[in-house]
Amino acid sequence: MAFKPQTPYLAVDGIVKVFDERGNFKGIVLIKRKNPPVGYALPGGFVEVGETVEEAVIREMKEAVGLDFQIERILGVFSKPDRDPRFHTVSIVFVGKAIGTPEAGSDAKEAMVFKLEEIPWDKLVFDHKEILKKFLGIL
Repeated sequence: MAFKPQTPYLAVDGIVKVFDERGNFKGIVLIKRKNPPVGYALPGGFVEVGETVEEAVIREMKEAVGLDFQIERILGVFSKPDRDPRFHTVSIVFVGKAIGTPEAGSDAKEAMVFKLEEIPWDKLVFDHKEILKKFLGIL
């Protein structure tokens, strides 16, 4: 019997900066999760076999919030073994932009745009508080 290594799940998350048609910044997208753990989260999901992480984040943003996500940069790789209470998950977090209004899809109950000063810090799940603080430069 061959050794079969166990590895963490690979995920992507997106910090979606939303702009209106005139280029005015509206805020960032958070979803209200309908599956445990419940609370607010960055939209994201798992990388599928055969796709790049860049393809995965673009697909996940379309599936989760219905927006065409334009990648600007990678914020970082988040890999603490306990960052997801379900199982060990490594997430590559991308920052990018989109135009339009998000609509809930996949495991999202709601998808909303939050102004940066209105982020519901105490209701964020996973390690998304840490991720958003790094994004905002306050970590």
